[in-house]
Amino acid sequence: MNKVEEWMELKKTLLFSLMGLAAVTGTVLTQYKPLGKKPKALRSPNLVNGKFQNQLETPMRFSSDDMISMSKEYLNPDSLRKPSERLPVVPIDFSEKLGSSFTRIYWLGHSAMLVQMDGKTMLVDPMFGRSPSPLPFAKNERFSEDLPFELDDLPDIDVVLLTHDHYDHLDYATIQAIQDKVAVFIVPLGVGSHLKRWGVGAERIVERDWGETFDFGSWTFVCTPARHFSGRSLTDRNATLWASWVVLGETDRLFFSGDGGYGPHFKEIGDAYGPFDFAALECGQYDERWPDVHMQPSETAQAFRDVRADKMLPIHWGAFTLSFHAWFDPAEQMVGLLPREDVLTPRIGERITLDGRNDTTNWWRDIEDMNKH
Repeated sequence: MNKVEEWMELKKTLLFSLMGLAAVTGTVLTQYKPLGKKPKALRSPNLVNGKFQNQLETPMRFSSDDMISMSKEYLNPDSLRKPSERLPVVPIDFSEKLGSSFTRIYWLGHSAMLVQMDGKTMLVDPMFGRSPSPLPFAKNERFSEDLPFELDDLPDIDVVLLTHDHYDHLDYATIQAIQDKVAVFIVPLGVGSHLKRWGVGAERIVERDWGETFDFGSWTFVCTPARHFSGRSLTDRNATLWASWVVLGETDRLFFSGDGGYGPHFKEIGDAYGPFDFAALECGQYDERWPDVHMQPSETAQAFRDVRADKMLPIHWGAFTLSFHAWFDPAEQMVGLLPREDVLTPRIGERITLDGRNDTTNWWRDIEDMNKH
């Protein structure tokens, strides 16, 4: 065999190897359940060439300088991206009878919340897994050792409300653990495809586009815009919608921002559906290198004013390291940017109520000596 024939044979071997690798990768993407399933045949005015679009142009590109600076920060041994000790949790007592006189809210870390209002129970973005990743060996572990409850002790859940399909908001193992307790899943358009693949019946899934509503008993859910993106694998970027949600109850009016950058949609939502008694607003995992898909704390403060809420809970922090700021920076920033009485900062699992009987503290300062930083 001459050199030309050897080279041709090598090229053929490489080609077959690449084809085999592609086939294996395709099989993994198709068969590995935690990745979910890409939806088909969706129709929406927010779809362009099969991908959902933000209302504003939302760049998502990193320069070479950005990549270098992020690599340096990632390797910084003095980083405060993780707490120096496990975060405390307050055990939740589910034996207390549900009432209709006031709304109870429990922050469960990151963006997960349990809401009890008008005699009903709702979970928002319930992510109870160890790490926001589809890979079982991922090392980005939850800051708290435990959840404030055992999953088996969760009461029946009337509604699970999801804002988008990223792993830190939609977790396969969590859905598997709780789905038999849930009456209905209310999700942005396309996200139901993941749930169906994981065994949730279509009759229990309600999908909505921006501007659409759904009535559940005395509650009205309004799917409202957010400025973000979606995707769980290499092939489904922006194949499902991301959203914020308005929940109008008998007792209170609630707003959940989901993830996303700042934009005029906050004022539009406040004008159309506010004022709100409570707003859970994204405040965490921000960085000047991705300013359009996550809000800086000053923007979160402005969003609070825009939606005209009485009280706000900063979310998207306190559970996982997904950015480069100090782990406690979101809470510390918010209590400095807004009147302290407007900002609710419960420990994980600590009950807050919307009847004014809250005494939340700057608990994170007990873990990290703020005077040193």
